[in-house]
Formats: sequence, C-alpha cells, structure tokens
Amino acid sequence: MRLILFFDLPVTSDSERRAYTKFVKGLKKQGFYRLQYSVYIKLNMDDRAAQSSIKQVREILPNDGLVSILKVTEKQFASIEYLLGTPETDVLTTDERIVTL
Repeated sequence: MRLILFFDLPVTSDSERRAYTKFVKGLKKQGFYRLQYSVYIKLNMDDRAAQSSIKQVREILPNDGLVSILKVTEKQFASIEYLLGTPETDVLTTDERIVTL
C-alpha cells in the first residue's frame, strides 16, 4: 500500500518558510520521498502501517496550508503512466544491447 501526500503550504514569510522546511524534513524522516514538487510517497506494508503513518503526519502538520493524503494499493500505484513532453536527456532509453558511442 502506498500513501501519496499532496501539500500546498504558504511560504511568504520567514516563519512560514521555517514551518515548510520543518514539515518536509519531518516527511523525509518518516520515510516519505519526493515524487514531484509538493508530492511525496511512502510505501507501507498494510493498512495498519498506513494509518500509523497518517497519524505521524498529523503530528507535524503546519498551522497553515493544505495537506491531502491518498491511499492506493501497490497494483494501482504500478499502473501510473508517466507522460513526458520532449525530454532532453543523455540517458539511453532503448533496450539495445550494443551501444555505439
């Protein structure tokens, strides 16, 4: 089971920036990793572990902003389609065994 956490926190003042930084560091400490900007994911073994993770997130919530959590199964998460425009990368994305440089 995966938890997908979305958040939108204000960062207009110094105190809000500190709260944002503290929240993100807390997420990383709990095992969340960043999928996109303001979207973090955590793998949980079962629903009980997911509920425990949600409880831990509630404990570090900043006063302002919006935080949403979506629980999805591993099968649902595996069906995510990543769509890219025209990426400019040096990474080879073919399955060819011989690469000529």
